[in-house]
Amino acid sequence: MYTLLSRKILLCCLTKESCYSLFFKKTKNPLKKFCNISNMANQTIIQKSTEQSQHIVASAPFQTLQDLPISLPCSQCVLYKHEILICGGYDRRACYSYHTLKNEYKFICEYPSDITLLGHCVVKLANKNKKDSNKITLLSFGGSHQHTLMMKYANVWNDDNKLKKLNHYNQWIPFTDNHNHPVHIEEDYNNFKGLSALIGGSNNHLLFIAYFIHNISVFDLNTFQFIKHDTLPIRDLIEYPCFVSNSENGQGQEIMKTNKKKNYEMLLFCKKGGLLIEYDEDNNNFQFHKLPVCKDIAPLSEYAYVRVNDTILFFGGYGQSASKSVHKYSIKEKKWITFKDMFVPLCNCFGILNEDNTYIHIVGGYHIKYSIFTHIKIKLSELIDPPQLVSFLFFLYLNT
Repeated sequence: MYTLLSRKILLCCLTKESCYSLFFKKTKNPLKKFCNISNMANQTIIQKSTEQSQHIVASAPFQTLQDLPISLPCSQCVLYKHEILICGGYDRRACYSYHTLKNEYKFICEYPSDITLLGHCVVKLANKNKKDSNKITLLSFGGSHQHTLMMKYANVWNDDNKLKKLNHYNQWIPFTDNHNHPVHIEEDYNNFKGLSALIGGSNNHLLFIAYFIHNISVFDLNTFQFIKHDTLPIRDLIEYPCFVSNSENGQGQEIMKTNKKKNYEMLLFCKKGGLLIEYDEDNNNFQFHKLPVCKDIAPLSEYAYVRVNDTILFFGGYGQSASKSVHKYSIKEKKWITFKDMFVPLCNCFGILNEDNTYIHIVGGYHIKYSIFTHIKIKLSELIDPPQLVSFLFFLYLNT
């Protein structure tokens, strides 16, 4: 019965991804048929409603962690060693450090009282002083109420608080140039609500910004000036897009050099639009190449996303309602896989890898109409190489 299938499995067994693709081609709804094998469906949700927020507990393969100190929709997070730095959210000015080993939170600071956050962005700037790896600098900007601030962060889990305060650590202060003049990244005609940004370029000195309506801009962090504006060839409005570097490991920002040219590549997805974006640093111009978008994710935006090697993983999102699906996109193969009914219905949450790339953390968001306190995680192997599915395929081969 399975002779033909077993032969194909034998031919493709050198790569788990190939086995995965074969299985999905041969089964119309494999997750539904084998949900008891992969344990990816039938999610149980326990809700404890408060006035405007909820606590949610998600079942396996997701693990529920210690609740957030406050409900956090539209938050921004940055990884720093064993810490996830949580930098505010919609109408939330508080910032916290979550320790991934201790499963605990510690307060860092608040945004200034005159700052209102909605759709802002936080990135980690390149460390110019490589000898001091215990401190990082964060840049926060954008949102519907625009601001441009920076934070020199030092580990709050240590006890040298006096030193940090004297040196203006762990507080948001104006972003300044080399002459200590305030720098405002926002321009009057730009709508930076729901923007996405990343650091790249040959020396990690360029800030790439994708934002409403169909815009992409390049801000030079050495000269503190915009050096390029362009229009993205996408029909849908750009708001809360997936915007990642196309580096080999998906974490650091790498420059891709071909024919001695400095070409930096990025990937962008938002609703029906998918683009491979190539920036030529020498000539200061963009090239855009369209990418396929599967019909299941096409109505969605405002999802959490994580780039891992050749894969981008998308969690939840918002169309006419919050999505329960997880989507997986293979960059090399340009193919999509959808895990339906796997996730808690969420949107405006934030996804981030831990330090050793073993777990993906999903922080905050909206469930239905409520902001949530929930912080969950999932083993990366459950999504990249689901062990139950691979074992099933080889069991099928050995018994034919």
